[in-house]
Amino acid sequence: MANIVQEYASPLLEQYPVLNEYVPTLDRPFFNISLWNNFDQAVTIVTNGKFIPHEFEFVEGELPLSTLPSVAAAIATYYLVIFGGRELLRDFKPFKFNYMFQLHNLLLSSGSFVLLALFIEQLTPMLVRHGIYYSICNIGAWTQPMVTLYYMNYIVKFIEFTDTVYLVLKHKKLTFLHTYHHGATALLCYTQLIGTTSISWVPITLNLGAHVLMYWYYFLAARGIRVWWKEWVTRFQIIQFILDIGFIYFACYQKVASEIFIGLPHCGECVGSTMASLAGVGIISSYLVLFVSFYINVYKRKDTKTSRVIKRANGGVAAKVNEYVNIDLSNVNTPSPSPTPVARRRT
Repeated sequence: MANIVQEYASPLLEQYPVLNEYVPTLDRPFFNISLWNNFDQAVTIVTNGKFIPHEFEFVEGELPLSTLPSVAAAIATYYLVIFGGRELLRDFKPFKFNYMFQLHNLLLSSGSFVLLALFIEQLTPMLVRHGIYYSICNIGAWTQPMVTLYYMNYIVKFIEFTDTVYLVLKHKKLTFLHTYHHGATALLCYTQLIGTTSISWVPITLNLGAHVLMYWYYFLAARGIRVWWKEWVTRFQIIQFILDIGFIYFACYQKVASEIFIGLPHCGECVGSTMASLAGVGIISSYLVLFVSFYINVYKRKDTKTSRVIKRANGGVAAKVNEYVNIDLSNVNTPSPSPTPVARRRT
């Protein structure tokens, strides 16, 4: 990589020798800067040494949310809070948290971007040196930095529960798609951590990419800014689930063929517990069914009431995915197919 950059940028590098220090390398693809080392130092300082990324070890039972009972309790509490809170607040006026909501989405978009960049830095040399099969099936891909990032991403899944809390406080509609997705994703990440599945980085990095885009969109929408790519939020989510399933089914097949039906042709063994593999296949498959169903209902059945109302709503189709727009189809007149009016700024 460095040789390629040197070849095309040599005139500029000769003119400004200091730039040679920032030529990307295989181990440091981001301008020869070690994101991991800088992240490690920054987190160590901010936490006053209580959390040192390069010393982190995932030990079941010793870390927050590292046992099935604690995970089940957290997810159950999430559903109790959102559905119980919805009933308790039914007779109260909706709360307005526009600026807090903007900050919430900005932080989650930025945090997802940072984690994604850290994953890319770790994965680039691994993929180039060892290949895709090693990176998704070999225990050697389960490195200490990767496990640290897996756990941090896992904790973020519980922070994202606040998405639904905002919906409840603002009297927005709760859908099965939204509420199921949050709880199931937290459970999925837990099963993969416990099951030591090297393929974990595939759905995680794709999900982080989708969340960078999604939360940035919601930040802009909360500021009253309309963008042309709002429909691609949903499309990107569907694409990630298709890719996830392709990788996960492949890894599961390798596991079954190498451990159970040995006579079947396969590439080799694939690490990870059976429980983790089944959980990954089941949950990711359910996501794909739900999102494709949603996509067809909105995009392909354009003459339906649902499609017309959603497309006329402030925030558009992308907002409908997680129900940041409150739409009561039973009390809304079917809009005409005329051009969408200018959206009002929401508070």
